Amino acid sequence: MSQPPVTNHTAGVHTKPQLSSVTTVAQEESFKAPSRPHPRKIVVLADLNVDPPTDTEALDSFPRLNNEENNQEKMSLLGKDSETVELEGVPSSREEKVSSLKTGLVHVSRKMPKNAHVHFILGLMYQRMGQPQKAVSAYEKAEEILLRGDEDIDRPDLLSLVQTHHAQCILLGSSEDYGSGKELEGKELEEILFKLNESMKSDVRQASVWNTLGVLLLKAGHLQNAISVLSSLLVVAPENLDCIGNLGMAHLQNGNLELSAKCFQDLIFKDQNHPSVFINYAALLLCKYGSIVAGAGANGDDEGCEDRVNGVNVAKECLLAAAKADPKAAHVWTNLANAYFMAGDHRNSGKCLEKAVKLESNCLATRYAVAVHRIREAERSQNPSEQLSWAGNEMASILKEGPGESVGVELPIAWAGLAMVHKAQHEIAAGFKIEQNELMEVQERALYSLKQAISEDPEDPVQWHQLGLHSLCTQDFKTSQTYLKAAVARDMESSYAWSNLGISLQLSDTSSSQAEQVYKRALSLAKAQQAHTIFCNLGNYYRQQKQYECAKAMFTKSLELQPGYAPAYNNLGLVFVAERRWEEAKFCFNKALQVDPLLDAAKSNMIKAMAMCRVCAPLLS
Repeated sequence: MSQPPVTNHTAGVHTKPQLSSVTTVAQEESFKAPSRPHPRKIVVLADLNVDPPTDTEALDSFPRLNNEENNQEKMSLLGKDSETVELEGVPSSREEKVSSLKTGLVHVSRKMPKNAHVHFILGLMYQRMGQPQKAVSAYEKAEEILLRGDEDIDRPDLLSLVQTHHAQCILLGSSEDYGSGKELEGKELEEILFKLNESMKSDVRQASVWNTLGVLLLKAGHLQNAISVLSSLLVVAPENLDCIGNLGMAHLQNGNLELSAKCFQDLIFKDQNHPSVFINYAALLLCKYGSIVAGAGANGDDEGCEDRVNGVNVAKECLLAAAKADPKAAHVWTNLANAYFMAGDHRNSGKCLEKAVKLESNCLATRYAVAVHRIREAERSQNPSEQLSWAGNEMASILKEGPGESVGVELPIAWAGLAMVHKAQHEIAAGFKIEQNELMEVQERALYSLKQAISEDPEDPVQWHQLGLHSLCTQDFKTSQTYLKAAVARDMESSYAWSNLGISLQLSDTSSSQAEQVYKRALSLAKAQQAHTIFCNLGNYYRQQKQYECAKAMFTKSLELQPGYAPAYNNLGLVFVAERRWEEAKFCFNKALQVDPLLDAAKSNMIKAMAMCRVCAPLLS
C-alpha cells in the first residue's frame, strides 16, 4: 500500500491555527491468501502517514505442503500391496474397454459373492471412474466378508486396504464439490476417523495414505476436517514427519500461528533434512511478523520491535538454508526476497527475485511477485514511472494467462494485484498537481479492479475491506461504510474492518456515537499487537467530543502497549493544546518527532504550538 493522505482535524479550542491529528487505518492482506474457503486472513496494520508494506510480503509464493503433495499424482490410492486396474489402451476405445472391464467384474462378483478380493477390485474400479457411492457399496461388501473371521479368508492386509479406501470414498461421496469449502458433518467425519483408526491398527503402513487424505482435505479448503484427520493420525503415528508438517500447514492456513509453530518446531527438532521444514517454518514467521506494521515511530522503541527483527532474521536463515539445499527452487528465492524486504534490505530483495525469474521465468506466481516488487519500488520513491506501467501490464498478462495454467494465480488474487497498481497510481497522482479528469480516470481504474476482485469471490471479506479502504482514503465516507459493513458481515471477528468502520463513521459525522461503539467492538476482538492503534483512534474520537480525560486515558493506554508510538504522542499533544497546556503539548510533539522525524503532522503541530506559546507568553506575564 502506498502512502495515503493524512486526515486533518481541527484542534478543540482554536480555529486558527489548525493542528493535525493522526488517524490510524488498518489494512488487511488480500493478495496471496486462498480465496476459498475463508479462514482467518493474514492482515496488516498500518498508519495513514506511513508507507506500509504491500500485501504480498507475508507470502509471495505460498509454500508447498511437502513431498506428499508434490507426488500426489504419482501415488496410487490403492495402497502399497493392492492390485491395480490398468485402464490404458488406444484412446478411441478406452471407454469401451473400461465398460467391458466393469461388466466383467460385476459378473464375477455375482458369481463369487464371497470373494472379498473381487469386491475390492470392483470398488477400485468405481473409485477410479469417479463413482464413490458405488465404490462404497463394493468396499462394504468386501469388508463384511473379511470381518466374518473365517480362517480361509483371514487377510488382515487386504482388510486394512479395504477400510482405507472405504473411508476415502465416504469423503469423496459426501464432498463432491471440493471448492465449496463446506466441512463434513460430525457423523461423516466420525466414520472417516473410525476407519482411520481401524486400518492403522491392522497395518501401520497405511499412515502415508491417510496423510494423503489429510492433504486432499487441506487442498480442498476443508481446514477443520484436515486438522481432525491429521491430528488423529499423529495419535497413532506420532513419528510421521510428513503428517506433522501438513498439520502445521493446516493450522497456519486456519490462522492458528501458535499451534502451527509448535508443529514446525517439532519437525525441525526431529529432522532438519525434511524437504519442507525450513520453507514452511519461514512462511510461518513471515506471516507472524510480516502481518503487523508497528506504525509511525513505533520502531523508536527497541524493545517493541526486537521480536519482529529476530523473527525476520530467523525466517531469513531458514530460507537461506532451504536455498542451499535446493538452489533451483524458485519459490524459495521468492520468499527469501520477502524476508529481505521486511528486513529493509531492498537491494538483496530484488536480487532474490532476479534469481527466481531466471529459474522460472514463465511461472505466474514468480511474475506476480516481481510485479509487486516494482509496485513497492514505485511507492517508496513516490514516482509514477515505468515501474507501475510495467507492473500493470504484467498483472494484466497474468489475468489473461492465469485460468489456463495448471499452477497459476487465482483470479481474485490476480485482480487484487492489478488493483494494487491502480491504487498506487491514484495515490501517487493525488500527491501531484494533475488535471482533475486524469485523477478521476485513475481512481475509476482502481475501483474497477477492486470490484472485479470481489466479483470473482463475493464472500471474501478481505476484498470488501480493501474496497472500503480505498473509499476511505478518497474520503468517500458513506461509500466506504457500505463496503466495510459488507466486510464485517462476512467476518464478524475482523478487528481491522471494525476499526476502519469506526474511522469512517467518526469522519463522516463527528457528533455520532456509533463510532465509539464500533471502536469498542474492534478493541474486544483485537490482539495485543493491534490494540494500540485502536486505542489511539478511540482517543481521537473522545478528543473531538471534548472528553479530554477519556482521550488522555486512551492515548496513555496506546503508549503503554506500544512505547514510542508517534501518533499517540502527537494526538496527546493535541489534547494539551485544547487545554492550553502549551509546554506539555510541545513535549508530546517533540517526543513524536524524536521517534518519527518524518511525521509531518507532528512537525506542523510543533511549529504552531511554539507560535501560540509566543503569543500567550506576554499575556501571562
